[in-house]
Amino acid sequence: MPVIQRSIQVSWQLRVFFTENVFAPDNATLHDALADGPPRKVLVVLEDSLAQSLPSLERDLAAYFSKFASQLQLVRSPVFVPGGEAAKNSSTLIGNLHSQIYRHHLDRHSYLLAIGGGALLDVAGFAAATAHRGIRLVRIPTTTLSQADSGVGVKNGLNAFGQKNFIGTFAPPYAVINDFKLLAALHPRDKRSGFAEAVKIACVRDAVFFAELEQNVDKLNAFEPVVMKRVIRRCAELHLDHIVTGGDPFEKGSSRPLDFGHWAAHKVEQLSQFVITHGEAVAIGIAVDVIYSRNLGLLDATSAERILKLLERLGFRVFAAELLNADNADRLAVLAGIEEFREHLGGELCITLLQAIGESVDVHEINPDKLVEAIHELHRRSLIWQ
Repeated sequence: MPVIQRSIQVSWQLRVFFTENVFAPDNATLHDALADGPPRKVLVVLEDSLAQSLPSLERDLAAYFSKFASQLQLVRSPVFVPGGEAAKNSSTLIGNLHSQIYRHHLDRHSYLLAIGGGALLDVAGFAAATAHRGIRLVRIPTTTLSQADSGVGVKNGLNAFGQKNFIGTFAPPYAVINDFKLLAALHPRDKRSGFAEAVKIACVRDAVFFAELEQNVDKLNAFEPVVMKRVIRRCAELHLDHIVTGGDPFEKGSSRPLDFGHWAAHKVEQLSQFVITHGEAVAIGIAVDVIYSRNLGLLDATSAERILKLLERLGFRVFAAELLNADNADRLAVLAGIEEFREHLGGELCITLLQAIGESVDVHEINPDKLVEAIHELHRRSLIWQ
């Protein structure tokens, strides 16, 4: 049969702004990012726990948009949404956000402004991407993890059928604004979570950055602002560089180096019923794949130990009891995460491992016995560290 074939190319400016006190009346960052012509409608989605820890935030938002009302029309007070994985497990939230977009007549030139952690950004981003086939999403991430990693990416997702991000879209945000001051209210556990993604991207992309993390462990553990800003900015830069230069921004292929350690991380989160945070699970997943890489002869023992020690020195546990959970066939339940990961990507299995710090390699087969050995080694290591 005859075929008509054309190539479609879509150009997109992926912008990540860095500022402090984004809603201060004299800070034009948000205004300049959004005010690009005629007056635009704005619907704000705000994580409820953030509003509670920063009681002046809602008032600051109202004052900011009041100042720029001629160009940015705030259609209502913020829509409060819970954060954490519970938000991604609820289809009701999506219906509520779609209802608000419909009720206030937002269109494709309007903005949904999402303020919160990675889970809230995923939920709000999915609502924005699916209303009118896509209204403009602006993210203001408020956790170290989302400012460094998920908040600057192009994915949105919801959990379903017990799996992370089973439902989702690829939809680049109109803008991302990282405000370091918004991290001040975080619990130390949440501040630390983002460091796991920093270790991840250093492992697969930048040996110099990895050495910098090692050098600054004590300052990171003290949440020293200058060092944290540097780490967040470098993580965001490396993440964007991969999206732009990796040749597969919407993941049509199977290779996903930025998901190093994530096949196990997603399964550990699920097995813990999301008591283990994403950052903590990523640290565990990295540890599993580092030991496995070493056992395969891909990664030298010295480099493997450096990575494990860095995670531990940053306050992460590299083992969780969920790794030893058994299924009905007396097989480690976490191993099911390998096939779930493959199915999520489609095509052949593709797991990112390490052959050096800063240098990743994709493998398409997993040796279950060696993987179980790696998990039991981490278990023994955890007993020594207790």
